[in-house]
Amino acid sequence: MYLGLSPHTRYVWRHRRLGPPSFRMGTRGRVMYRREFLDAWIQEQEQADSRSNARLSPLS
Repeated sequence: MYLGLSPHTRYVWRHRRLGPPSFRMGTRGRVMYRREFLDAWIQEQEQADSRSNARLSPLS
């Protein structure tokens, strides 16, 4: 797993539109994620976290 998240977490995030962009593919509608979208989403999460972004830190 690229993100290290359980299938249940990914399902809930997708249902609530909180997680990375995804799409369905194939006759069974398998949920897929493009790696570049995952990387961009991870970077967005990192920038939104005050521990990773000094501009958002309440200590500065």
